[in-house]
Amino acid sequence: MKVVVAGGGWAGCSAALAAVKAGGQVTLLEKCDELLGTGLVGGIMRNNGRFTAAEEMIAMGAGELFEACDRAALHQGIEFPGGHRHATLYDVTRIEPEVRGVLRAAGVRVLFRTRATGIRMEGGRIRAVLLKDGSAVPGGAFVDATGSAGPPANCTDHGEGCVMCVLRCPTFGGRVSLAALAGVAERQSRRAGGSLGAYSGSCEISKESLAPELTRELCRTGYIVVPLPDALRDPGKLGLKACQQYADAVFGDNLVVLDTGHAKLMTSSMPLEVLRTVPGFERAAFLDPYSGGVANSVRYTAMAPHDMSLRANGVANLFCAGEKAGPLVGHTEAIVSGALAGRNAALEAAGNEPMTLPTSLAVGDAIHFVTAAQDKLAGWDKKITFSGSFYFGRMEQLGLYSADAAAIHRRVRETGLEGVFAGPVLRRQPVALGA
Repeated sequence: MKVVVAGGGWAGCSAALAAVKAGGQVTLLEKCDELLGTGLVGGIMRNNGRFTAAEEMIAMGAGELFEACDRAALHQGIEFPGGHRHATLYDVTRIEPEVRGVLRAAGVRVLFRTRATGIRMEGGRIRAVLLKDGSAVPGGAFVDATGSAGPPANCTDHGEGCVMCVLRCPTFGGRVSLAALAGVAERQSRRAGGSLGAYSGSCEISKESLAPELTRELCRTGYIVVPLPDALRDPGKLGLKACQQYADAVFGDNLVVLDTGHAKLMTSSMPLEVLRTVPGFERAAFLDPYSGGVANSVRYTAMAPHDMSLRANGVANLFCAGEKAGPLVGHTEAIVSGALAGRNAALEAAGNEPMTLPTSLAVGDAIHFVTAAQDKLAGWDKKITFSGSFYFGRMEQLGLYSADAAAIHRRVRETGLEGVFAGPVLRRQPVALGA
């Protein structure tokens, strides 16, 4: 039951955990020297429908990463602009060691600074991932959690050039997609105006570079809202963001800043010379991306079509998670798809049929929705997130949204899936001839 996971973001970490808990011998390949990818500049959990999804996953036995975020939390149960309720903001400077410890304790083997150069296939199945050093990592099943951003040429062709974002392609090399290597025809979404992909929705500022009174308020409440002069308002930027749940007008009319260890500026970009004209931001310094004066990290340019179990089309033993599985936005969404892909990879490696999640749960409905919508992805600019935009509206309409943890756990028990991600899968025994 060897499972190989490519990509150590939230989705890959979740897949690795789910596969190892299922009894798999798991190797996680990560091209950088840290886990979590965009999770290192994220920091937002449990806002709106993400609370529901997190509690559903905890009830099903896949709660370790949500618990890690709670341990690294700076603020819990806050409400910030745009109608985002009961949010948790975790410290992006503390979360990676927390997650690394969770994986280590579970028995996941993590290979850092490891890049794939190819795969070995046989009979429509991947047999091994080939690495740059000439070695091979064999497996019975594989998970592609390599994301949908990079290499740098994508940001040049479809954006404003590489800004050395947290994915650090120039340092550690660009993304290598297992699905593409296996011949899966990947798909691309578009942003408002028709350009391919979508920009990341925020950039980081050093808290110490803000005016002391702003820093104090930010640390006290978890967020600040600083009105912009009319001349600096740019509502056109709102349609460029991958994170459409933060495309509300309040984010165009104000500087909305969240405390995630750094000061998280909720805009895709702002020229530094403009930012420093705002009172309190006169000495502001970008952290990541350092070139946050231009829009950064063009994403959703490499999504793999798949079935309801997240098995990639045409490759029997490859499952996809996170942004690779479609226009899913956010850490919670990545953890959800990662857990399903990881357990299904273990099931596949053990010779069993993969599982799907029921639409009576928010997490199941989201995966069914994104899977059913795949044929629309060409030219589609919508993104799916539990925390806002049109999909959260769908959750409310279907009665799937709840902030009552006890009620959410009861709903999971009614499906018969309580603790399903916690236990090992059974290896299917071959039937003896003549039996």
